[in-house]
Amino acid sequence: MRFGYQTNTWGGVVGHPAGVTSVKDLYYLANGSTKEALRDISNAGFKGFEIFDGNLMQYKDRKEEFKALLNQYSLEFIGVYTGGNFIYPDILEEELLKIKSVAALASELGARHLVVGGGAVRANGILESDYEALADALNRVAEMAEEYQLIPSYHPHLGTIVEAPDQLDKLMQLTKIHLCPDTAHIEAGGGDPAEVIKKYADRIKYVHFKDYENGEFLPLGKGHQKFDEMIRLLEESNYQDWITVELDSYPDPKEGAEISRRYLTSFEKRIKFESRSFRGGHL
Repeated sequence: MRFGYQTNTWGGVVGHPAGVTSVKDLYYLANGSTKEALRDISNAGFKGFEIFDGNLMQYKDRKEEFKALLNQYSLEFIGVYTGGNFIYPDILEEELLKIKSVAALASELGARHLVVGGGAVRANGILESDYEALADALNRVAEMAEEYQLIPSYHPHLGTIVEAPDQLDKLMQLTKIHLCPDTAHIEAGGGDPAEVIKKYADRIKYVHFKDYENGEFLPLGKGHQKFDEMIRLLEESNYQDWITVELDSYPDPKEGAEISRRYLTSFEKRIKFESRSFRGGHL
């Protein structure tokens, strides 16, 4: 296991405004400085990072600058987070085109994981057929990711049709994509993240940690999540990939990263960290 951090805390979670009128340009975006985020992540002691698709695509014509940042801050590019509605046939091809362009750039720049969230909630409520549509779209995303030597995982998220435990179970029966459990989103949706990790251990290729308490996402150790139990379960399943800490917002992003990194030191003595590099896709 190795520990990384998401860059989205620097600027918060927003979206690219072009997506309002152009689905193919509807990216996640953090408004802060990617360079500043990578500097602070490295200084906090993390070894890798995940980035939003919109922030990654800002480097489409500045690839050498991106690579230089990796070298400057001695960080590995763990993965990129993207998403879509996935249940509306009229825009699905546009959404998949966007994700393909993200996967291609991420692969070229050395990423390992493609993380995808989504599954829109209709104004009049969820249709059972929406789960089949989402599953079919995720299967196509998985094939696309594998074409670019990326490991594809679905990330359950509040505000989608996969919040509650029964919704996750329903989807996982219908799709072949791997699962990236976000521990706080799972709890906020009414689930037990440790139970989810135990139940889907054979489908977990990547993990997001964030703490949670009283409806608020928090740095690790500031809420009540049972990370010791989760790490034990991951060890028992021989999990050897990245754990990325994610925090949507924090008054001082650098401080938030440092708090989580200090908390993780309590596990380092008993975790056997992998010394090999994960760079370059599948092992």
